[in-house]
Amino acid sequence: MNILLLAPHPFFQVRGTPLAVRTVFEFLSARGHHVDLLTYHEGEDIDLPNCRIFRIARLPGLSNIRPGFSLKKLVCDGLMIVECIRLLRRTRYDLIHAVEEAAFIAAAIQAVTRIPYVYDMDSSLVEQLVDAYPRLQLVGGALRRCEGFVIRRSLGVLTVCAALAKIVHGYAPRKLVGRVEDTSLLPLIEQPATGDGGMPPDIPARGPVAMYVGNLEPYQGIDLLLDGFRYVLESVPEAQLVIVGGGSDDVRRYREIAAAAGHDAQVHFLGPRPISHLPALFKQANVLVSPRLKGINTPMKIYSYLDSRTAVLATKLPTHTQVLDPQIAYLVEPEAEALGRGLVQLFREPELRERLASEAKRYVQQEFSPEAARRKLGNFYTLIESQTADLRA
Repeated sequence: MNILLLAPHPFFQVRGTPLAVRTVFEFLSARGHHVDLLTYHEGEDIDLPNCRIFRIARLPGLSNIRPGFSLKKLVCDGLMIVECIRLLRRTRYDLIHAVEEAAFIAAAIQAVTRIPYVYDMDSSLVEQLVDAYPRLQLVGGALRRCEGFVIRRSLGVLTVCAALAKIVHGYAPRKLVGRVEDTSLLPLIEQPATGDGGMPPDIPARGPVAMYVGNLEPYQGIDLLLDGFRYVLESVPEAQLVIVGGGSDDVRRYREIAAAAGHDAQVHFLGPRPISHLPALFKQANVLVSPRLKGINTPMKIYSYLDSRTAVLATKLPTHTQVLDPQIAYLVEPEAEALGRGLVQLFREPELRERLASEAKRYVQQEFSPEAARRKLGNFYTLIESQTADLRA
């Protein structure tokens, strides 16, 4: 088939959705389809057989596009519509694979051209918007009707977790749904960094290390983590907290918060690190932490955490519990004291850490490996290809 893959974000970058899109891009190429990927102007090109990458225009001041809703992203999506029209005039497509909000573009195209589309649903846009802007609750009903319309008009929906699949079936009980969870990044790292992965070597020598890896957006719960760490220091004063990732503005803000609490000597912000540094960084941590507070999809980092042979502590919320259970992770209520006490227990009980880490490693290799993702994508696309062939007949 000729497939138009709409990816409304910088591509390629090493972060959540772009990584998932890369998996789909590589899968469709290996499947023998001809794929045109339309994406933002930022990111690295990827060379794959039968595949081309097209980008929106680069406008002055339109750079550093971050995850989540923003005016910059809205402008980029508008430019995607313009470029999409150009591609449709030049090429006859059999299917559109639309990621996140691009599904609304695909639905509009289908109404005019009858080209079917797959909705690659990485998150619920309605839940995301209402969480970020509570006042939108006033028009929540209208937003949900729009989301339901796009789901019902699709040929099928690809989700990354059980919670999203449940939302889809709430709108359309008989809709074809494929579930392809994110995978651990560790098997994809061809040349892991040696040594300390960029972490100052004296930090682990000072005391046990809790580590967070990821962006520093508010929904990730970094404020909760910093607040909970003060309870750790009451019982384990030599403990160290290492936070990897985030832009310079976010790092500066959270560093000021840690300093104001008097913890700047125990809290270390390393900023962004290449993906190749992950194995070396994980080895220097005693506990990996995910204090996430909002969202229903499972953070991509969780799968690499589980694969690391390092114990994991996470908040007891659906974003985590649809994948994690007490056999493979230490789950705590999303409260500062509960998080702090959980870290203290893990620091003091190496046998508990080892048991959780071993079970987690076995589980992720069985259920969330790159091979498992390709198998699940194959099952979904076998049905999509059959339906598309019936429509063309």
